Amino acid sequence: MKLSHLKQISTYLQKFTKISAIYRVSDTIIKLSFDKEDDIYFEMQRSNSTIFKCASYARSKVYNAPFDVLLAKRFNRANILQVELLNGDKILRFKTSVASAYKEEFTYLQFEFTGKYTNVIILDENEIVLEALRHVDLFSSFREVRVGQKLLNVPAAPFEAKEYPLENVEAFLYEQHEKEQNQKLFSLKKQKISFLNKKLKKIEKLFNALEDEESLKNEAQKNQHYGNLVLSNMHKIKPYSRVLELDDYDGAKVSVELSKTYPTVAMMSDSLFTQSKKAKQKVKNLHIERESLSSKIEHLKLFINTVEEAKDVAKVELLFPKKVQNKKIKENDAIETFWIEGYKVQLGKNERGNIELLKNARAKDIWLHMKERPSAHVIITTDKQNVPMNIIESAARLCVDFTMFEKDRFLVDYTPRREVTIQNGANVLYNKYKTIEVDTR
Repeated sequence: MKLSHLKQISTYLQKFTKISAIYRVSDTIIKLSFDKEDDIYFEMQRSNSTIFKCASYARSKVYNAPFDVLLAKRFNRANILQVELLNGDKILRFKTSVASAYKEEFTYLQFEFTGKYTNVIILDENEIVLEALRHVDLFSSFREVRVGQKLLNVPAAPFEAKEYPLENVEAFLYEQHEKEQNQKLFSLKKQKISFLNKKLKKIEKLFNALEDEESLKNEAQKNQHYGNLVLSNMHKIKPYSRVLELDDYDGAKVSVELSKTYPTVAMMSDSLFTQSKKAKQKVKNLHIERESLSSKIEHLKLFINTVEEAKDVAKVELLFPKKVQNKKIKENDAIETFWIEGYKVQLGKNERGNIELLKNARAKDIWLHMKERPSAHVIITTDKQNVPMNIIESAARLCVDFTMFEKDRFLVDYTPRREVTIQNGANVLYNKYKTIEVDTR
């Protein structure tokens, strides 16, 4: 970020008198709410840091690291005493105070836009490090960032920065978000759609490779018939024969080729009966496999469409939560799992997934389904707490996105799981419910 822009943003921020709330909305983005109304976001990614404003930014999860705990403790409802650029460099510092029952506590919140060493540091009034987004040891930099250590100043830049005047700082902050998000969104969409397309092609290949039902039935009948012919012509067959010349029941000559040689005629017939049985079993299970692969293909197509229609990075990131490495937990391929601001939201990819969601959900979990039409079932895991309306709205949108390609206004019903009665499979009845409208246009 340019020093000239930071100077002007620093001046703009001096109009605020209070930090109402502060927390991370993603791994590197911190949201500051000033004077209860103005929200400003600080993107602290290394070598790509910036400050921006936007209408809203979905919180990917609730962070509870020591840095986040102290951030909330020291700066929620804190008074702003001073906003400055430290030593005229790319370090934006807030001096704040929180009046407690014992004494007034002064704290510095320091945003350092210093390229490779971009950081957010919390300091006490003596400039001792209390916590930091990134801890830095002496092996990485001469300037150690470690809890309990005094923070050294950054050396002055060996050149004078150019000035880039801004007509309107607030408009610039909105433009920063739009510019960054458009670039990031395009790149992220391309990456995720490519990943999903690879999965789709793999499943389509399996689907197209499924054997034909009629061919399998004919194979089963043929091998069973040949097995019976072998038993009927036992006196003509020599042990270890690979090709059998047999007389059919109508007197016609039949040539039967075995997969390998067998020492007895009984074993030859058994091998043919076994092949017939396997073909019958394949016929029996073929429609199940076909339906399973078909539902996976449909789900992936809806998934790709949802990514393509995403209007912001937060929506795409929500669709691809980071996997928790736990070998003890087996991933269910019939259920898609998302995390919305710390709430676990699960969606059935097909009927089997819908049935398992209904079966495993707890009484107070929230169940969602499109009104009066077939749709994916969605469960919000509640842990007995009240679910905020924005979480229900996001879950309802997922319910629609993974059910419909069409863009329109749709109704989604939601109710506690205890109000849902399973009738047959994934078919249910429910009486007490509320309805929310989802506009995908």
